[in-house]
Amino acid sequence: MQIAKRMLPIAAATALVLTAGNGAVMAEEANACIGNSGPVTGPAAFGGKAIRMGAELAVEDINAAGGVLGQELEFIQYDDAGAPPRGVDNVRRIGLSDNCVAMIGGYHSTVALAQRDPIHEIGMPYVGTIAANTKVIENGRDPNFMFRVSAKDRWVTKFLVAEGLTRSENDRIGIMYENTGWGKGAYPDLQNALAEHGLKEVGAETFNWKDTDMTPQLIRLRDAGAEVLIMWGLDREGNQILRSLQKIDWSPVVIGAWGFAGNLGELAGDLANCALIMQTYSWMGELEPKAQELYVRMQDRFGIGSQEEIRMGSGVANAYDAVHIIASAIEIAGSFDRAKVYDALFEVQHEGLVTNYSPAFERTEERHDAILPEAYKLTAWYDGKLLPLGQTPCN
Repeated sequence: MQIAKRMLPIAAATALVLTAGNGAVMAEEANACIGNSGPVTGPAAFGGKAIRMGAELAVEDINAAGGVLGQELEFIQYDDAGAPPRGVDNVRRIGLSDNCVAMIGGYHSTVALAQRDPIHEIGMPYVGTIAANTKVIENGRDPNFMFRVSAKDRWVTKFLVAEGLTRSENDRIGIMYENTGWGKGAYPDLQNALAEHGLKEVGAETFNWKDTDMTPQLIRLRDAGAEVLIMWGLDREGNQILRSLQKIDWSPVVIGAWGFAGNLGELAGDLANCALIMQTYSWMGELEPKAQELYVRMQDRFGIGSQEEIRMGSGVANAYDAVHIIASAIEIAGSFDRAKVYDALFEVQHEGLVTNYSPAFERTEERHDAILPEAYKLTAWYDGKLLPLGQTPCN
């Protein structure tokens, strides 16, 4: 069995041809490997670890069952540290130097957005596992090599707005979103989700990475009468939002996108209690037999001591399912030819950890996303743990 993480210089690829029509550089027959570009270092390194854990467990299962088309599958992970230029370089490493049949996407939407062009130049299927920006997938390309086994922001905004409105007596929603491509992409989706209920937000405020004081924005939202605060960002800044809420003695219902799932409770302590977070999967509490078996393997292989040490648990489950879906597509295609694997992705039926993918994808731009909104879950931070809502006193 081969499972590898590599840091290699970009080298010349072999067996390359120019595909007519879309100008993509494609290998006639790719190698039996799946690559990933994710944050192995930096503040979001837990996201890269989550992807690696899920992918490597899936590769172990696949190889134990005989591999794909008689070959052992290999997983290769490169570090992008959340930097889009590094993510672009990593696509070329995976697609040209390593000549992998496909890659799974990483943690940051800003990186995923930058990777769209090189993915299509190479003609390599990309299956995202965490980054949720709508335009990563819905990008206007045909053929569209971007797929995803994760949340989609447009669907997430509808989920968060619906959950927020059930907790708002007067339907008064305020929004805090990060000043990045991910945050700015989500804001119009949030507006549209509110409009479907005949509503507008009472106010919307932005913040930057590494901001440490959010009190001016929060005072404006408080004074505008917000009862629910929808947060769109990452846990580092989410921690500062919660601290700033304490400074101004304001306690709205706080509900956030998946980006607050990693370390928010660890960073903010009790201030994070009952912050509600959307997820696709939870490893907390009593697990189904398959998940329990995987959890024990995570403990042995990755030194996981307890369930709450699984940061970004959705990413683990999404990556596990994504690798299985790619392997199934290879088997259906009967080949490591990327174009054939691309077509086969639309034929995959797979009973996964997160949901029953039936089928995984369809030939519409919207359904290049595999996890449908009915599979989304609401979790809550409580005592430093991200738990299924029903396992907490939160509501």
